[in-house]
Amino acid sequence: MTQPPDQPPQGGFGAPQNQPQGGGFGAPQPPPQQPAQPPQTPPAPQPGYGYPQQPGPYAQPGPYAQPGPYGQPQQPGPYTQPQQPGPYGQPGPYGQPQQPGPYAPQPGYGYPQQPQYPGAPVPPPPGGGSRNPFKGRPAVIVGAAVAALLVVGGTVFAVTSGGDDKDKDKKPVAQQSDDDKPSASDTPVNPGDGGGDGGGDGGEDPENLNEGRKPGEAKVLWYKEAPDAPGSGADAPGMWINDKTAVKAAYKQVFAYNVGDGAPAWDPITLPQKICATTPQKSADEKIVVAYMSGASDRAKCNQLQQIDLATGEKGWTAEVADGALFDSAITIELSLAGDTLLVGRSQSGVAYDAGTGKKLYEKKKYGDSCYPTAFAGGTRLISVASCGAGTPTEHEELQELDPKTGQVKWTFKYDKGYRINRTLSLDPLVVYSENEDDKTWNIATFTATGKVRSQVDTKESIAPDCGWAILQRDLTGCQGVAVGGDMLYLPTEATGSANEILAISLATGKEKWRVKSPTEESVLPLKAEGGNLIAYVEPSYEEGGQVVSIPAAGTAHEPTTLLQNPGSVADIEDSFFSRDLEWTDGRLYLSSTRLTGNDQDQEKLMIVFGK
Repeated sequence: MTQPPDQPPQGGFGAPQNQPQGGGFGAPQPPPQQPAQPPQTPPAPQPGYGYPQQPGPYAQPGPYAQPGPYGQPQQPGPYTQPQQPGPYGQPGPYGQPQQPGPYAPQPGYGYPQQPQYPGAPVPPPPGGGSRNPFKGRPAVIVGAAVAALLVVGGTVFAVTSGGDDKDKDKKPVAQQSDDDKPSASDTPVNPGDGGGDGGGDGGEDPENLNEGRKPGEAKVLWYKEAPDAPGSGADAPGMWINDKTAVKAAYKQVFAYNVGDGAPAWDPITLPQKICATTPQKSADEKIVVAYMSGASDRAKCNQLQQIDLATGEKGWTAEVADGALFDSAITIELSLAGDTLLVGRSQSGVAYDAGTGKKLYEKKKYGDSCYPTAFAGGTRLISVASCGAGTPTEHEELQELDPKTGQVKWTFKYDKGYRINRTLSLDPLVVYSENEDDKTWNIATFTATGKVRSQVDTKESIAPDCGWAILQRDLTGCQGVAVGGDMLYLPTEATGSANEILAISLATGKEKWRVKSPTEESVLPLKAEGGNLIAYVEPSYEEGGQVVSIPAAGTAHEPTTLLQNPGSVADIEDSFFSRDLEWTDGRLYLSSTRLTGNDQDQEKLMIVFGK
């Protein structure tokens, strides 16, 4: 509905005056429909360790942060024109509101929502899932000097289940297996605890998870039980898979298994203290880096680095991450690999090391208008996020791409005041999710190689990717259930009374090109784009195992074809991973836990692998 020009502004802030009304990028957009009742506003996080005691980025808007209409100009204020150039001279987004963001703001470095002390127990997510429910109300964001960020639709990020009777008959049928009946050979090879010693507690016979498997269902190729963890739980971060070996970290150990049968590939590595961070990526020469605590006391820091060779299990170089300046601590850190560079994120800076030798290369420190680098994302490129001018009228965040070898800034993009950069949904191309907590608005934007906004997601659907819990870090790369390929972005919708859908969004325009419904009454999540198809995972139900399906990306028919139907006899185990990693490769589905409960009553599964 078009707002009368003489009405007071509704919604966000910062829309420039006298915007052109024609088409093209940056033109005001029509308002999305408003939800009947927006979600309640969560309490704003308070600054914690790592930030001076002054108003943080979630302070109440100043006198100029007045709401503005969707796609309507408003009276000029300090944010209706480009801000003064920062150290890199890039203008930023000047935003109108959108619906409450799909990502509830996660605390970054220095903004803990939990008491910040080393070893603080991390509560499991509510509802038995690692999913981070994102409440979102997208809207239009237009720019004055450059095309800024647009957010539209009414979006909620939370994976739920449901079904629609008319689609029940469309459920794909799994391929017939070679044998109709389970046999002795169906018993998963070398099950047991995370150490791979075979057998369960006390050396009893291992479970036969394929008992009761029906014709046409996949097999449990192998599984591993979790190592003992303290009653408060323990992290099990990272899962790295190549054509021979699956490597998994858990509590104080790193395990390796042959991908075919689960036999130990090399002896487990035991570290002196609990693992507190890992590189989500592996280097080109199959190396990873893990961080572990400096001790067991409340004063311990996550500052001990250990390189590990995935192929051999050999331990390489070690290093200790020193604290930075005042308030810049290594109590918690994040690790990112970009090419041959390891970037260690502290609370207010980053330290770069040569990933092959452990030699310190450079530091990414405070710059410009009190801009503190607080989060990094690595992979095919190195992305940095900085919080600038905390507690001042010019408070904002900046997105940068760095040269991994030198730390030099390739480009900078300023976000408007109030917007927090929460996730990178893809690095190549770069797709970034941000949120304004005060206005309960969000944005998903795709950037060009030079840091310009290419497109912004334009949908009124409720979106539900599977994102982990970021308690003391921002965890830019912590989302699953999102895929990019063939110039398309694939996002799952929320299941609200019926089976959910996957939306295929054009990265060129931000518009929906097609959608496909889950083949069952359970939620479906994108996994990866492969060979011109989208590979997706369908959640298990109480009686049926999960599925891996292939969906054609081109053409007009996008009917899912079942690649793997997991056995219903282990659906309860498959559904028990409340915090998880998923990977589909070489016809196998790997499912591993990223958080151990420490519950001694049940032998918790660390990893389970399905295949034919």
